[in-house]
Amino acid sequence: MSELIRTIRYEELTELLRLYKFLQPGDPELINDNVLKELWSEIYNDPNLHYLGLEVGGKLVSSCTLAIIKNLTRKARPYGLIENVITHPEYRKKGYSTKVLHHALDVARANNCYKVMLLTGSKQEKTLKFYENAGFVRGIKTGFIAHL
Repeated sequence: MSELIRTIRYEELTELLRLYKFLQPGDPELINDNVLKELWSEIYNDPNLHYLGLEVGGKLVSSCTLAIIKNLTRKARPYGLIENVITHPEYRKKGYSTKVLHHALDVARANNCYKVMLLTGSKQEKTLKFYENAGFVRGIKTGFIAHL
């Protein structure tokens, strides 16, 4: 089957949200109303937000989000933040998330980012190794989160 790495299309919101159910199964279901459509339009049209996906046989099976954040240090070069890395369970162990992450890094390079950060809530060594194998280095900085 053919694979294609690309920006998620506007009309794929429902498919993306289905994929996110595997990422956060306990999240409440979003109501597909005008509020959600307006939010998706804002996200989709923001040049600093990149919703990237990999399709196999026409089906969206893997995704991540890259936010490009403007910056006044490092010669005013922006930095990137990756979130919501997910591959449909039936398509795992095929390298799809790695390909999406590499594409996100390419997008960050094209936007002159000096670094890209990624946080994971997983403590599983296999997950941490996965991110290392995708090009990320652990232990350089310490992450902190304030839940609001």
